[in-house]
Amino acid sequence: MKAIRLEEPGRFTRISLEPVTAVLQPDEALVRVHRIGVCGTDIHAFRGDQPFFTYPRILGHELGVEVLELGGSAFASYGATGPAEGFGPGGYCAVEPYLNCGACIACRQGKPNCCVRLSVLGVHVDGGMRETLIVPIRKLHPSKNLTLDQLALVETLAIGCHAVDRAGLEKGEFVLVIGAGPIGLGVMQFAIEAGAQVIVLDINAQRLEFCRRRLNVPYVIDASRENVLAALAEITTGDLPTAVFDATGNGRSMASAFEYPANGGRLILVGLFQGEITFNDPNFHRRELTILASRNARPDDFTRIIALIEAKRIDTSPWITHRARLSDVVTEFALWTKAEIGVIKAMIEA
Repeated sequence: MKAIRLEEPGRFTRISLEPVTAVLQPDEALVRVHRIGVCGTDIHAFRGDQPFFTYPRILGHELGVEVLELGGSAFASYGATGPAEGFGPGGYCAVEPYLNCGACIACRQGKPNCCVRLSVLGVHVDGGMRETLIVPIRKLHPSKNLTLDQLALVETLAIGCHAVDRAGLEKGEFVLVIGAGPIGLGVMQFAIEAGAQVIVLDINAQRLEFCRRRLNVPYVIDASRENVLAALAEITTGDLPTAVFDATGNGRSMASAFEYPANGGRLILVGLFQGEITFNDPNFHRRELTILASRNARPDDFTRIIALIEAKRIDTSPWITHRARLSDVVTEFALWTKAEIGVIKAMIEA
C-alpha cells in the first residue's frame, strides 16, 4: 500500500505499507481514502512548529473516503442511532479525525473535542495520506449527495462552526476574524450564517479580495497598510467588534488581538501556536473581556455542516484552488507553503 510520510520538517518520502489484513472489530470500518485536504496543521508540521507533534508522521486528517468494509455486526451494534445506519460499503463519508476515549471528564460532559486522551489522525497518530485506513465507524459521517471534495472540506468547516458556537454570536453584531486562511474562512462562513456583520483582517491582499469577492464579506482590513484600530472604529462607529476570532496560529497576532474587542466583548482563540501569549492586564480588566479557546469540533458539527452543504446554504466551490495526486505531494507540498502561490485550499487526490 502506497503512502506519503513526513520524516522530519521539510522532508516527505514515498513509502510502502503492508496491506490491511487485520480482522475488523465490530465498531471499525476499512475505508479507501480518495481526498485529503491540506490545512494549517499540515503546513505547521512541515515547517516544524506544530505543537503536540512528533516525527515521522503520515499526515492527513481532512478526509473524503469510501467505505470498503464494516466490521462484524456493525449495523446491529449501532442500530438506529449510529452514523452508519443504512450506509454500507460503497458509501462516501467525511471522517471526524478526533479519536477520543469516551470516559474522561471532557467526554462525559459531551466535549469529546478536548478529550483528556485525545489523538488526532495525522497529528498524534498516522493519518490519511495513504490508500486505505481503519477508523471507528462512529467517526464516519456519510452523505449520499456530497462529492468527495465536499466531504474532505467538512472538517475544516467544522473548526469554524465550533468556534462560532463557542462565541454565541448574535444577529447583527460586529465580528472580526483575524486570518483569512482556511480556518478563518470557516469562521467567516458560520459567522455570516449566524447573521453577524463580518470584518476580516489579514496582511495578504489576495486573500482579502477572495473574502470580499467570493464570500461576500462586507468589510476587509489590510493590516500591512491600515491602522487596524482606526479602521475598526470607523466600521463600527467607534464601538469596536464585540467578538474577535484569531485564526492565525501566530503568537504576535494573538497577543495583538487583545486590543480589538469592544468593552464587554470576547476573544476567541481558534489558531494554535507553540509558545506563550502575553497581554496587558489593566487593559484586559478594564474592558472585562472574555477569552475562549476553541479546539477541534464536535460530532454534531459534522452532521450540521453536511446538511447545510446539501441544502446549498454553504457553497464550497470557491475553496479548492490547488490540486495534486498523492504521488506528487513530495514535490508539490513545499510550493503550497509559499504565500505568493495563493493557496486557499490544496486538495490531494489519492
